[in-house]
Amino acid sequence: QVQLVESGGGLVQPGGSLRLSCAASGFTFDDYAIGWFRQAPGKEREFVAGIGLSGGNTYYLDSVRGRFTISRDNAKNTVYLQMNSLKPEDTAVYSCAAARLPGVVSNSRRYDYWGQGTQVTVSS
Repeated sequence: QVQLVESGGGLVQPGGSLRLSCAASGFTFDDYAIGWFRQAPGKEREFVAGIGLSGGNTYYLDSVRGRFTISRDNAKNTVYLQMNSLKPEDTAVYSCAAARLPGVVSNSRRYDYWGQGTQVTVSS
């Protein structure tokens, strides 16, 4: 059974940090690029960050580059999203997804498996 389980969301003040985790099971993790997406109320889902098979290739949404860092630990079948200097506009449900592709893609339709998501709220 394929599973992607996100954790680490919560309420944080502007300027604060959170680290999201995405734990994968049920498929060959090393063969999949992983992406983080987010969806705020009333808005379309958007690509936030992605990482290639070995972790050497990463890609970020312009508005989070320099504040967010994506990484993966293939031994633990887990991908992380370190989020620093959080802003109210980062508030959304964050989901991870897996795509059986060698490189990072931002198109959500290319992803095969999805997690349920974790809520991130940035507010004072």
